[in-house]
Amino acid sequence: MDGVRVGKRIIGAQSPVTIGWENVPRVEGGRFKQLFFTCFQPAVLFALIAFWYYAPNSIAKASTAVWIGVGFKALLLVMEYFFPRYDSWKLTWKELTTDLFYVGLGYTALRLVDEFIGDGAMIGAIQHALEWDKLAWFVGAPLLVQAFLISFIFDFGQYWMHRGMHNWYPLWLSHSVHHYITQLNINKGAVGNPTELFLIGLGIGGFFDFLPRAALLAGAIGLAVGTYQHINVRFNTPAWWRYLFNTTEHHSLHHSQDFEASRSNYSNTWIVIDRLFGTCVDGEAELLGMEGGRRMSIREQMTYPFTEAWKTMRERFGRAPAAVPAE
Repeated sequence: MDGVRVGKRIIGAQSPVTIGWENVPRVEGGRFKQLFFTCFQPAVLFALIAFWYYAPNSIAKASTAVWIGVGFKALLLVMEYFFPRYDSWKLTWKELTTDLFYVGLGYTALRLVDEFIGDGAMIGAIQHALEWDKLAWFVGAPLLVQAFLISFIFDFGQYWMHRGMHNWYPLWLSHSVHHYITQLNINKGAVGNPTELFLIGLGIGGFFDFLPRAALLAGAIGLAVGTYQHINVRFNTPAWWRYLFNTTEHHSLHHSQDFEASRSNYSNTWIVIDRLFGTCVDGEAELLGMEGGRRMSIREQMTYPFTEAWKTMRERFGRAPAAVPAE
């Protein structure tokens, strides 16, 4: 397998990938179907921004955002069932049950932990020790500008955290579990070891006292863009969207069984960050995972970083076996 040269790297030498938007298939069918799958993503984004911008204060709150998120993902699950991108990614009951286990974990135990030792708690402690008056101009910006700044600042931090997870072994142990998924489905973003899910959620946007409404708008941008990373639906994504935002195609390359392809497309929402730092690769992949597509059980996903760390420490620091004396 020769692969394709992208910059200074050879992508696809270990596993088949598609490189270049011109080689990515498009949705076929009647005019309405093509129009629907071309306009769906931008329409949802602009509709959510308009809702949170104009919604009365009585409903513009976090609980409303949660229910909108649940309803939106339920709609996308239905779309996955009727319009799968790849048949090999179709949900089975085993896959669905695993996904829902991690979704429930995120809404319960991980959220409770985040309240005590997450970015909010750490930022609060730092704010008391340092002066942030010089950055006060952020919070005087127009509402939509504040929403963009929250989204971009958070994603900028996630980009470097995610990139660090692929380049520093202790963090990779935590993140590697997520790369054992063998297909993309709407809730696959929640699948991973709890330590990785905690780390990837840390952000620096909380340093600035943005308006609560701006935070809700930023969350809407994340919902209407980042959700598509893990989805088994093909869209005729507009060119401006795939230039600015991360897509299913980008993220499938990141989960490819090809090593070089997996070291690309680290951002969560703004793929333009990858473009700025030379880590963006446009294209897609169907064969995902590690070790040839080996699927992990929930038990192994929960313990893998710790068992692998123990093995590594024993190999590096353990005593060498005593030499057998010659006879």
